[in-house]
Amino acid sequence: MSKQQPPIADAGADAPGGGCCAPLTCEPLPEREAVELAPLFKAVADPVRLRLLSLIACHEGGEACVCDLTAAFDLTPPTISHHLKVLRQAGLIGSERRGTWVYYRVNPGVLARMSALIHPVSTPAPGLTK
Repeated sequence: MSKQQPPIADAGADAPGGGCCAPLTCEPLPEREAVELAPLFKAVADPVRLRLLSLIACHEGGEACVCDLTAAFDLTPPTISHHLKVLRQAGLIGSERRGTWVYYRVNPGVLARMSALIHPVSTPAPGLTK
């Protein structure tokens, strides 16, 4: 098993290299940005983590208790904790302990950076529809 890279700090507009990276359809992605962004996409490339991210993002108030997340899966709590840890280490979510429970929230700056990268410019590629 490979070691996780350190979390990506706030990848918003103030990040070096900018939070306003050009979409892939506009210009080739520089190697440095590809290295920074790959762990983010790798973290969401798992169906459980993608669902967790979605559940957290759409939860009322923009945050979800771990107790709300575990009920949505037929997985053990340690497995859910592992997936949440991967999302947290990638910088996609943040967490806060309140008493015995941990609450998770999405890092909107990181999601915006990922979205800006894959967002199509004005016209879809041939064969694709909006």
